[in-house]
Amino acid sequence: MQATIGKLGIAFATVLVLSACGGGDDEPRLMHLRSATQGPDEFGILPTKPLQMPEDLAALPAPTPGGTNITDPTPEADAVAALGGNPARLKAGGIPASDSALVAQVARFGTSANIREQLAAEDLEYRRANDGRLLERLFSVNVYYNAYEPMSLDQEAELERWRKLGLRTPAAPPGGAAQAATGN
Repeated sequence: MQATIGKLGIAFATVLVLSACGGGDDEPRLMHLRSATQGPDEFGILPTKPLQMPEDLAALPAPTPGGTNITDPTPEADAVAALGGNPARLKAGGIPASDSALVAQVARFGTSANIREQLAAEDLEYRRANDGRLLERLFSVNVYYNAYEPMSLDQEAELERWRKLGLRTPAAPPGGAAQAATGN
């Protein structure tokens, strides 16, 4: 009797040890709603530009509290310059003339100054309400896809809906009949 219990105990311990070794994490870690680490955010660290002595010290702008610094990283402007664009156009105040109609259409019902904070609070409330079951929380199971599944778009059904309306979908793959005709 004791030998049977001992064998079952050893088998159970072996299963626990082997299950702990299986690190097959199929889901990306960025999809977890909570971080399990206390380390730095590697996406938030940007290198600063090297210090340079200006040709004319009198041409330097006056320091402004909360303003930008010459050595501050400007990844958007650097990317625009690397692709052959004019980074000074990023700093242009106001809305470009080419976008004024779009902005007028979007703002026709008014705008909210705190929309980002409002959306962040609503999303946090939604994620707390759809936080997963007790065991999912205890074992840090990713519940992102389950939480946002009611909001996901069925791509195939939407494509068919557009095609039934007779609208062109040039960026989408051809329909079933067209694919069968080409042999793909």
